Amino acid sequence: MKTFKEPPSIIEEEKLLSRLKGGDMEARNTLVECNMRLVAHIAKKYHSSDKDFDDIISIGTIGLIKAINTFDPSKGNRLVTYASKCIENEILMYFRSEKKKSREVSLYEPLGTDKDGNSISLLDIIESDSKDMLSEYATNEQLFWLFKNIEKLLTPFEFNIIKKRYGLFGEKETTQREIAAKLGISRSYVSRIEKKCLEKLKKALDG
Repeated sequence: MKTFKEPPSIIEEEKLLSRLKGGDMEARNTLVECNMRLVAHIAKKYHSSDKDFDDIISIGTIGLIKAINTFDPSKGNRLVTYASKCIENEILMYFRSEKKKSREVSLYEPLGTDKDGNSISLLDIIESDSKDMLSEYATNEQLFWLFKNIEKLLTPFEFNIIKKRYGLFGEKETTQREIAAKLGISRSYVSRIEKKCLEKLKKALDG
């Protein structure tokens, strides 16, 4: 377990901030070192088995440095209050970026093939509207069939989530977290439902 420096007292913090304002980079480094305990405390809230704790600490440290560089004591806040928000925002931005990458991979995951043996991904379905499918019916029978029957293949609850998640049938594309908040369920449950739906659609195409 890493040992971090104790946070500075209010007077020490004011002195360091005053030195930093005068261009003293050593003062900035001291402020970073003395607030690493805060970074670790916030990082623990977002630590999970599939994320390396040191990586989250590193991301949080970037947020801390940004906070120290932009902190304005004249607004009446303590640095620790301002830094907490910046650290948390930086970590959340990192997780949103990771989720976006993960979703992009899932969009390209093959769901099946058309009659000519060409691979079909969910992205192909999303980017095609009903007119495109009708005009390409001869070469994309499976895509047309899936688009037409997707509501029958999923439960009403599943269909509602997939519509919102991928912006289908006039819905606005929505994140898992936003869907979870609207429906009053956990983000991980939304993720499981989404995965289950994709498996159902893949199975239907393969069949």
